[in-house]
Amino acid sequence: MQTDLKAFLRRHGLLTGFGVFLIGVALSADGFVTPGNIFDVLRQVSITGVMAIGVTFVVITGRLDLSVGSMLTLLTVVAVDQHNVAGPGMAIALTLAAGIGIGMVNGVLVGFVGLNALIVTLAMLSFLQGLVLFYSGGSNVNVQNAQTTWFAVFGRRDLFGVPVPVLIFLMTAIAAAFLLNRTIFGRQVFAVGGNETAARFSGIAARWTVFWAYVLSGLTTAIAAIIMGSRVMGAQNTIGQGYELTVLAGVILGGTSLLGGSGSIWRTVLGITMLGFIQNGLLLLGYPYYVQWLVTWAVIILAVWVDLGAKRGRILA
Repeated sequence: MQTDLKAFLRRHGLLTGFGVFLIGVALSADGFVTPGNIFDVLRQVSITGVMAIGVTFVVITGRLDLSVGSMLTLLTVVAVDQHNVAGPGMAIALTLAAGIGIGMVNGVLVGFVGLNALIVTLAMLSFLQGLVLFYSGGSNVNVQNAQTTWFAVFGRRDLFGVPVPVLIFLMTAIAAAFLLNRTIFGRQVFAVGGNETAARFSGIAARWTVFWAYVLSGLTTAIAAIIMGSRVMGAQNTIGQGYELTVLAGVILGGTSLLGGSGSIWRTVLGITMLGFIQNGLLLLGYPYYVQWLVTWAVIILAVWVDLGAKRGRILA
């Protein structure tokens, strides 16, 4: 019994601890459990949640993708600008293509060239920040004909009483969970993250697996950018700033190991949603905005510590 409890705490202790904290916030913050606040949080979480789903694939392979925040900014600017130039249909197509393209570049550099994922994605983050300023000329972009365009459906409308962004988040999670748990590719993702050398010897194309994981990360970030542009009906040059840390914190809060080899789409959904409600609760309790970032950093540091402790326990066992 004691051994089972220790194993549970090693695997789910972080999520359980923040769950208890969230209950405390719910009991203390006025208006926290109202339908209006819940739907507002879910609308916001749908953006980071869709991004986190793609990043989960990358992290399970034992890599990181810290470029998604700047990627979100660039793709949102592209979506809004191209909406004004070529219409919503072309804007969506170009945004998805651009996201896939950026993911392919990351995948080639990390998967095939063999460069360090942290360095590559940090460099991509900086490059995309510069590209945003070049593309936009340093100016904010707003959607034209905002009152009549069907582009608003993705971020501002409800379907059967449920916000469309939440439905997109849910459908993305269902598709990703099937891909990760029910396909050969999903098994390869786990194998590469668990022991890449053994995966290669067993005939798995590890480089291609890593490549496609980054492509998925780019694709989901593009979907999130469409939601963001539709919701805000515009784009600022800093609209995605810091999102990479929020996404990473949500992924690891959901139990995906930074060491690779284990993870779950549905636990990521739970982790990013819980993080969103915690941040919202802190604001309702009157804490300054920067406290949210302290919480995000705490999640990351604690997750690294828990991961290393779990690995040490497996080695000693």
